[in-house]
Amino acid sequence: MADKKISELKNLVNEPKIAYFTMEIGLREEIPTYSGGLGILAGDATKSAADLEIPFVAVTLLNHKGYFTQELTRDGRQIEHPVKWNPKKYLTPLPFTTEVHIRGRRVLIKPWLYTVRGASGAKVHVLFLDTDLPENILKDRQISNFLYGGDAKYRLKQEIVLGVGGARILKSLGVDVKKYHMNEGHAAFLTLELLRMHNFNLEEARKKCVFTTHTPVAAGHDHFDYALAEEQMEPLVAPELLRKLCGKENLNMTRLAFNMSSYVNGVAKRHKQISEKMFPGYEIHAITNGVHSSTWTHPSFRKLYNKYLPSWEAEPELFIRAAIIPNEEIWKARDKAKSEMIDYVNKKTKAGMEKNVLTIGFARRATAYKRHNFIFSDLERLKEIAKIHPFQIIFAGKAHPRDLGGKQIIREVFKNIKKLKGKIKIAYLENYDIEMAKKLTSGCDVWLNNPERPMEASGTSGMKAAHNGVLNFSVLDGWWLEGFVEGVTGWAIGPGPNEKINLAKAKKRELEDLYSKLEYAILPMYYDRRDDWMEMMENSISKLAYYFNTHRMMRRYVLYAYL
Repeated sequence: MADKKISELKNLVNEPKIAYFTMEIGLREEIPTYSGGLGILAGDATKSAADLEIPFVAVTLLNHKGYFTQELTRDGRQIEHPVKWNPKKYLTPLPFTTEVHIRGRRVLIKPWLYTVRGASGAKVHVLFLDTDLPENILKDRQISNFLYGGDAKYRLKQEIVLGVGGARILKSLGVDVKKYHMNEGHAAFLTLELLRMHNFNLEEARKKCVFTTHTPVAAGHDHFDYALAEEQMEPLVAPELLRKLCGKENLNMTRLAFNMSSYVNGVAKRHKQISEKMFPGYEIHAITNGVHSSTWTHPSFRKLYNKYLPSWEAEPELFIRAAIIPNEEIWKARDKAKSEMIDYVNKKTKAGMEKNVLTIGFARRATAYKRHNFIFSDLERLKEIAKIHPFQIIFAGKAHPRDLGGKQIIREVFKNIKKLKGKIKIAYLENYDIEMAKKLTSGCDVWLNNPERPMEASGTSGMKAAHNGVLNFSVLDGWWLEGFVEGVTGWAIGPGPNEKINLAKAKKRELEDLYSKLEYAILPMYYDRRDDWMEMMENSISKLAYYFNTHRMMRRYVLYAYL
């Protein structure tokens, strides 16, 4: 074990690295250090970095108790339980510590190591930061307990550990960092530590930093009262400089990241435009998100791609040749994926789902703007549509423990399930996670997404679905604006972003599209024109999966942000 540690540490310091800082990361189901899309993206980016042999190290928090395990009662009430996992089973503790100071106390941080192996054998390391050490007092040991847990003070402490502690860990390990990439603003305190390392030379520190902003929702940008920050943080920079970098009213982590980065990007072309309006005066680029093709492709489709598109895992661009795959073989692969999912859902919920019925998937974080209940806006019309062509719906998604509105949304879905009982089969799966996501994004026929515009920065679940020939049916926001071709790669819901239309009319259009396209385009094609459906499945693979993957995304980061 000692020899292995030494070998891995040599690999960690053998050449300059891109240091990718992220509050959460979703690498595998057994390591529950993620809550949703941001963490899954970080995991997929790390895997692609390994596949592409990019010199890369990721830095994140350990989170001994994870995000939470979701239990749903019979009426849809969410109950949260701590996640039970043993880091020693998957991670290697390193014999190093560094320290930060929180409220004048010395807080020790220990890194744990996880190694991601790429397709060619290249390695990328992930450092998990842990404060649960006997040298720390209890409240400091608990900093690395919960992902997104506690109050503003708890979050501030975590961001000190991630940003300042992460930068110091890399320095103590001797890692030569070429660029620091902040995946959201949670890690922006690292820029203050860099200022200290560069004798407070702003331009030198900025040259080292890259920032990706992920949310067009104001509440998604962390900010803290200066009084709280001054109480908890060690004085890394002068108070006047801190206010200049972070904003006058409060310590805004996103603004700090903007001010201290030489390259800033949004996660879709539309998101870049929205971010420019939210943060005027900054140059913001666009690198649209992707997903790790190998991770999110069902085994039946992997077998198919291996046969007809050899080397697709290293070169997802080869999906553009999906037309050479016989339709009947695509349908056979789809049948296997769908059968596995239906069996899984029925085992979990006793919903009695049927394999020959068109199945709609809707799985994402339960919060107001995602609009889980949008499809239930007109129950009578839904019933009438189902009389002509049957369909069934599968829901999944967690609400943040403090998002009371999100929890109410889940309860409303359960109420509608009861109202439609005997008419439409609907299931809500509890504890949405990586393994469940793999089943749903490969096994459904249609992937539904209907957020309030323009609040979907990118979205990636639909990209995962596309890798398995699943057809997207989505509001024109985020990535779908770049991927949709009506009736070719999927279907659009509602007006485009440039149409001058008020919110009430836009919602009316969205509802009409949702119901009329389901009734007159999607269901008739599925049941009566299978050849047309299979052609669209092929288009989903060849026109979406070939582009919306993290191999393409990471190459763009290398070209535009890292070099």
